Amino acid sequence: MAGQEVLSSHHWHESRGRLKRLSDRTPLRTKLITAVLALVIMALAAISIASVYMLRGYVTTERDSTLVQDFQNVNLRGLPPGQAGPAVGGSGVIIGVQEPGHQLTLESPSGFPGFGNGGNVGSLPSLPTSTKWAISPTPVLLTVPGLSGPDSWRVIAQTVSDYAYLDSNGDRAIAPTATIVLAIDLGNVNAFTTRLIVFDVIVGGAIVVVLAAVGVGVVRANLRPLDDIEMTAGQIARGHLDHRVPEGDPRTEIGSLGRSLNAMLTQIERAFHAQGEAEQAAHQSEERMRRFIADAAHELRTPLTTIRGFAAHYRQRGGASRLRTEATVPTPSFRTDSASSEVANHSPDGESSPMEGLSPEELDRLMSRVESEATRMGVLVEDLLTLARLDQQRPLNLAPVDFLTLAADAVQDARVVSPGRPIDLIVAPGTAFLVDGDEPRLRQVVANLVNNAITHTPAGTPIRVKIGRGALETHTANGTGGRAGVPETAAQGEWGGAAGASVTTEPSEADERVVPAVVLDVEDDGPGMTVDQAQRVFERFYRADAARNRASGGTGLGLAIVAGLVSAHGGTVSVRTAPGKGADFQVKLPLSPDARPADDADDLPA
Repeated sequence: MAGQEVLSSHHWHESRGRLKRLSDRTPLRTKLITAVLALVIMALAAISIASVYMLRGYVTTERDSTLVQDFQNVNLRGLPPGQAGPAVGGSGVIIGVQEPGHQLTLESPSGFPGFGNGGNVGSLPSLPTSTKWAISPTPVLLTVPGLSGPDSWRVIAQTVSDYAYLDSNGDRAIAPTATIVLAIDLGNVNAFTTRLIVFDVIVGGAIVVVLAAVGVGVVRANLRPLDDIEMTAGQIARGHLDHRVPEGDPRTEIGSLGRSLNAMLTQIERAFHAQGEAEQAAHQSEERMRRFIADAAHELRTPLTTIRGFAAHYRQRGGASRLRTEATVPTPSFRTDSASSEVANHSPDGESSPMEGLSPEELDRLMSRVESEATRMGVLVEDLLTLARLDQQRPLNLAPVDFLTLAADAVQDARVVSPGRPIDLIVAPGTAFLVDGDEPRLRQVVANLVNNAITHTPAGTPIRVKIGRGALETHTANGTGGRAGVPETAAQGEWGGAAGASVTTEPSEADERVVPAVVLDVEDDGPGMTVDQAQRVFERFYRADAARNRASGGTGLGLAIVAGLVSAHGGTVSVRTAPGKGADFQVKLPLSPDARPADDADDLPA
């Protein structure tokens, strides 16, 4: 018994799992249409059953009141038990007396004229044969079929005791019990209800078919946005992240879903692009780092090679001794940066000839060159350390700095370095040119710009250092405040009547606002630069003239340091130049709040 219960439970779970798998495989529109049609069919079936039941009840009970009234006034005419005859004044109504356990029979085999089809009684009601079916204080009403034929009868009956009647001889007789029956022919009620059922089935079937057709169209129309969502998802899966789902009324479920999906797709697209930009930036950063390391190694190798060469030359010449060496050792040929003659003397057969020792003048020259190369290498290392600190975003020692003083000192130093060159300082009228910054770093910015102008222009070329006030567009990340960024690269424009370039360092994405600024311009009338050169002038180790001698042209880090320091101070640096028109390097730094007048906003240039 327990095994049968376990087996039955197993079959039930298996059937349930099968139905669930079938439901999971069925499309949503099929489920919706099937559910709607099932509900409609159940509703039509319930309506049909109720209507048939109510109509049958109405047909069978509509004359009950008449039967009850007639039964109270029934005239039996002395019918003997077991016989029936037509009721007086009732069309289709018979009256009879049932013997317990027997059916009624007609009192005359020929029937009664004017009663039933063809004027005769066609059938009699099939009464219950139980002796107690009509025993009740009140008459019993029920519907019974006919003894023959399809008709139904409505019967009212009551069992009585000591029933008196006339026997076949005309004598009075008494039956202990008898059931008085009054019945009316209802006709073929089953045929009527059958026709109603057939009618309901036909009409209901037509309704289901029409509803199915309409439902398919309505479901398809309402689920079309889901098809659009599916198609959009397919496009996105193929890499088209700019596709969006058509949005409907947000008050509807599909409209709200479409809006939510579009918001999600926007976030995904932004994240994807951000990831791509991050990967590209990482790749570019890696490439810049590799190039930076290669350039730094190359730059450091040159002075180190020079120092090692002079040291070897000093050792091979016997130091400061002026005695002739006896040994003959192979001496590698060596060229210095200042002369192209070979230091060692070679014999025609390739063997080194005896050499004399170094004179004090030669020793002084060698030590001077070693010192200059070491100094140059020290400057290069300091520049590299400065760039490394900028990359690490180390905090600056901020304090109010008079930028005019820095510019004046730089001009004075430049006049000492290049005495034959006209170097002018032009100061615009205005308030104090105070900025909040790190004084040694800002001094380095001005010095690098002036030295760059001296280095890359012919001797005697005028240089003008201008300082004044202006406006600076700062970039605050997400509007949260903090250090200003750098504006975007400007487009090529016209300057000095020739095609020029106005280039700035690249910015970060942020909110913009305009603040008063100190503006420093370092102008020269030198050869200028092309647009491509100006675009790269702030790159590390970049030289506009690749063939320029390193001893005179620098390391290519000065302007990169300028750009990094200015950006760290929340300012901008740019260059305007054109071939043959000189160059103008402009630095803008936010004016210190201590130097801003109350009507500062009205003084800002347009």
